[in-house]
Amino acid sequence: MSELEQAVRGLGVRDDQRITVDYVRGILQPTDTCRTWDLIWNFSAKPDDLLIATYPKAGTTWTQEIVDMIQQEGDVDKCRRAPTHQRNPFIEWIIPQFPSGVELALEMPSPRILKTHLPVQLLPPSFWEKNCKIIYVARNAKDNLVSYYHFHRMNKALPDPGTWNEFFENFLSGKVCWGSWHDHVKGWWEVKDKYRILYLFFEDIKENPKREIRKVMEFMGKKLPEEVLDKIVHHTSFDVMKANPMANYSSIPSKVMDHSVSPFMRKGVVGDWKNHFTVAQNERFDEDYREKMADSPLVFCEDY
Repeated sequence: MSELEQAVRGLGVRDDQRITVDYVRGILQPTDTCRTWDLIWNFSAKPDDLLIATYPKAGTTWTQEIVDMIQQEGDVDKCRRAPTHQRNPFIEWIIPQFPSGVELALEMPSPRILKTHLPVQLLPPSFWEKNCKIIYVARNAKDNLVSYYHFHRMNKALPDPGTWNEFFENFLSGKVCWGSWHDHVKGWWEVKDKYRILYLFFEDIKENPKREIRKVMEFMGKKLPEEVLDKIVHHTSFDVMKANPMANYSSIPSKVMDHSVSPFMRKGVVGDWKNHFTVAQNERFDEDYREKMADSPLVFCEDY
């Protein structure tokens, strides 16, 4: 039995048990994150930290694997040294009786690759003060909504999503963990030229992974030969990662993540929203989107 499985068993987690949530400065978060917010806010970043920031289900794990493969110069065995959540601590995440993201980060030698879903206004100030490199990945809102809904269904470390219609409405109003998608992507876009931030799009990575992986490599200050880049493209493809137990979250106990409900790596495609949205929902979403994004030059790929 793994350490995490022991921790989950120690908690007495029932199959129907879900976490509770509360607010941190107006942003919905798991209650345990709220309780330890001072510890998270006062996190001490280091100048050579690389932070991967995303709205949930916007290509986070994909980016983590790309970054780790570049850091390890394409060495697949090194990238399989531990599951993703151990290789890249999730700084605001708390599971009682198990090391928090902050604790895992403190134990990790430099250079550290860290992860967050925090909106820009909640990022611990030390990341700005140390001028850390940050990779932000944004995904079009409709697919992000669909993926986030299915993630809630299978992940008991998130609230019950309710019905598709209920989650649809909560997403539009920002009443989901980590808050409004619209505010999240706009907030990070607005600071991208003030700090060392590489702002990427899920759809661009999907369309031309080698081009986007090269951007990441150059941003990280690495120089790798073409054959290594090709190797990274292959090993970070959806099908390969879905079969990789160090990347597909299959090491997480089923009482926390139930892959029989929906796999963590579900489809990895662009345009799956068409299989979920009704005509009325699409019209409502588009109207809401135009209103909320009217003040931003941010443009997402609509060719899907």
